Amino acid sequence: MVAVGEVAPDFEAPLADGKSFRLGTLKGKPVILYFYPKADTPGCTIEAQGFRDRYAEFRAKGVEIVGVSVDTTADQHRFQEKYGLPFPLVADAGATVAKRYGVLLPQGVANRVTFFLDPEHRVVDRVEDRSPKPHLDRAVERFLRAG
Repeated sequence: MVAVGEVAPDFEAPLADGKSFRLGTLKGKPVILYFYPKADTPGCTIEAQGFRDRYAEFRAKGVEIVGVSVDTTADQHRFQEKYGLPFPLVADAGATVAKRYGVLLPQGVANRVTFFLDPEHRVVDRVEDRSPKPHLDRAVERFLRAG
């Protein structure tokens, strides 16, 4: 798994809308890069809604949010539309991004892991927890409550 202190691997993959996304286009901005197991499942929905509900606050601080799962573009699109998720969702159907980050579980889904990247995309913090709550809590603490 990508460790704190390492530079986050750049990647290019399709988004929910089918357009191509490259992490490197966000260089110069802090990023919350979160991996989740499966679109539109209870824990993943709670996590996504938490980031959605605080999205304006994160953006006001210049922070980008990107979600990644091994779902198809169609699954990601339905998830994004159903819950009004305003941030990009990467459709990593081939699990190449999850493998690069070391978060692919033996079951073939991504582990719930959130990487906090500085503007140079160095990993400054990481949360690995099955529960969605610690991911949002740490993001709020790091980016919204920090001086």
